[in-house]
Amino acid sequence: MISQVSDSELEILKIIWANGGTALYAHIMEELLKSGHTWQKNTVITLLSRLVEKKILKTHKIGRKNKYTAIVSEEDYQTAQAQTLIDKLYDGNAKGLISTLVQRDIFSAKDYEDLKQFWEKEGKNR
Repeated sequence: MISQVSDSELEILKIIWANGGTALYAHIMEELLKSGHTWQKNTVITLLSRLVEKKILKTHKIGRKNKYTAIVSEEDYQTAQAQTLIDKLYDGNAKGLISTLVQRDIFSAKDYEDLKQFWEKEGKNR
């Protein structure tokens, strides 16, 4: 089972995933600054350490630098979070989630057409 992560931890994970699943600490800090975060070094190190403890990242020393590699892919994390949402809020019924999205106009007609095309294409491969 994939552990839950905080919003701050997820920000860091997104940087690592966008960088091919691996990043040096310096790159992570640079990307955080670009996105407007002003987190201190200790804060980022703490967040990275938590992700390592949760077995979502692993770390590798390269000289004096730390390289962080995602153990959990973005797709696997998204799938686990979607399943958790469906299980918690809809008792495992994905149709309940879709119904809510449609009823609240969160799921548009274009989304429906895109999903229909995806389903037709992927359905043939399953």
